[in-house]
Amino acid sequence: MPLPDWRHISNGREIPTEHYSDQPFLTHTDDGAWVCLVTTGPGEEGHGGQHVVSVRSTDQARTWSAPVDVEPSSGPEASYATVLKVPSGRLYAFYNHNTDNVRWVKADKPEYPDGRCKRVDSLGYYVFKFSDDHGRTWSAERYPIPSRAFEIDRNNADGGKLRYFWNVGRPFIHHGAAFVSLHKVGGFGVGFFTSSEGVLLRSANLATETDPAKITWETLPDGDIGLRTPTGGGPIAEEQSYCVLSDGTFHVVYRSTDGHPVCSYSRDAGRTWDPPRYQTFADGRRMKHPRAANFAWRLNNGRYLYWFHNHGGNWYEDRNPVWLCGGVEVDTPRGREIAWSQPEIFLYDDDTYVRMSYPDLIEDGDEVFITETQKDVARVHPVPCDFLEKLWSFDPSTPSLSRGAPAAVPSGSEPIRASLFLELTGPQQLPASVPAPTLPAFTERDWTRADYGQKDLRTGFSLELAFTLESLAAGQMLLDTRTPTGQGLALVTTERGTLELILNDGRTENRWDCDPGLLQAGRHHHVVATVDAGPHVITFVVDGLLNDGGTARQFGWGRFSRDLRDVNGADTLQTNPALSLLRIYDRPLLTCEASALAVHS
Repeated sequence: MPLPDWRHISNGREIPTEHYSDQPFLTHTDDGAWVCLVTTGPGEEGHGGQHVVSVRSTDQARTWSAPVDVEPSSGPEASYATVLKVPSGRLYAFYNHNTDNVRWVKADKPEYPDGRCKRVDSLGYYVFKFSDDHGRTWSAERYPIPSRAFEIDRNNADGGKLRYFWNVGRPFIHHGAAFVSLHKVGGFGVGFFTSSEGVLLRSANLATETDPAKITWETLPDGDIGLRTPTGGGPIAEEQSYCVLSDGTFHVVYRSTDGHPVCSYSRDAGRTWDPPRYQTFADGRRMKHPRAANFAWRLNNGRYLYWFHNHGGNWYEDRNPVWLCGGVEVDTPRGREIAWSQPEIFLYDDDTYVRMSYPDLIEDGDEVFITETQKDVARVHPVPCDFLEKLWSFDPSTPSLSRGAPAAVPSGSEPIRASLFLELTGPQQLPASVPAPTLPAFTERDWTRADYGQKDLRTGFSLELAFTLESLAAGQMLLDTRTPTGQGLALVTTERGTLELILNDGRTENRWDCDPGLLQAGRHHHVVATVDAGPHVITFVVDGLLNDGGTARQFGWGRFSRDLRDVNGADTLQTNPALSLLRIYDRPLLTCEASALAVHS
């Protein structure tokens, strides 16, 4: 039975695979179907039997055909396929293939005590096969793609004689030429890959040539070095994701171990690139992202979507939840670029260790679908149209922000469609106490279960406040419904000069505060604190800015326990005379909604 929150990954439409499943990439076929290429196998990632299969759907992923081998599981490792349809309708599958059946590769000690890495799915040859029957069968022969040696190849442990690489980037066609991404790897050791950079493989004739033996290739960019991190950044620059702007500019975004995603632009179709920099929101703040896939897509309406994880980790962890930004093109002194909205939570799982990643996007009419995988289940998720419109409703012309200035906000957006549990506004001083509203429960007993266990209701609420505090001394209460035993909720100032939300149901207590350095004594502030009992996440939007931790902490958003049943406490809600506005909404507000409220506070 579907859960009452479309964002929960279990509500997606499953793609058939074996045990392991990775990179579910989609394309339309000329006979009206979808074809999905996915890397699968009977074991875990990197184990023997890993291979590429394709499946077809004619009903938007509700049902699928039986998987067809692009490469058999009995052969050498075949991995990380992407798919491209050319104008003739032919489909191309591009993937890693360990053709020489290499069983180990030189690796760094002490991570590999014997100096051998026996995971061999990221080396060998980059190859393609093709299908002329809409993905029902694939060519018997595979064709290697030549890739020019770069500095990173010559410096690897095999001197470039054996190449290390893989790819997750989506292929594309521009001005008749096909472009296929590749991530070159410099070595194996701590973290598996110890260095990496991105290149593009360009074919001038793949889109038109029917004889695969006559297809030509060149490696971009010009020179000896691919796409790396900014000066002073780390050695990891991988999983490049490309899209083409309306004026032909190439945009690329990719992961690092620097705590930020890296982006660049090319004005000459990938031959040269602007100096790489860390990607920012439209308001100028750097985005935060760990060592995980982060993809950008251009949609048919000319707008963009960006998938990332919105925290400053430098490792593979914490890919749950997924956040999305909306993007629009803007003119800058450097040329045409993409301006990105503040993010919204898009997908999540209740198990915070689950890591959804390696998405793809497909449009079908006016509908948008995004795939993801947790490495054992791959799914397709319809994206609600109204959610997308809100992502794109921001004003990209907002200048870079100083602390406390309103962020890029929806322009001409509709009024917030939410009921109010409580509304207290000026111009007179707000009452010191009012009857406390009953807030929604987060859980209840599930009478349909034999054990009458817990049922998550996927509810939540948002608190909107406007205030001016003469000091930021710790312990000041802005609102409080707690009983003498602590049950209820409160917003209080902390020793860090932040505003902390306290949630207590008499059984468990949870706390999270806004980012430090945002509040100032004697200054008018607008704050929206949101308690979202879908992903069980608390967010703060302070003066229009969604808190992301800044330089003070990895996360700006925090989790609260699934064991927290509700936050209803005393019959009376106490307020601080510094408040000039208090509203309590009956659902979690989106970031864009909370940001828009700041303008009118």
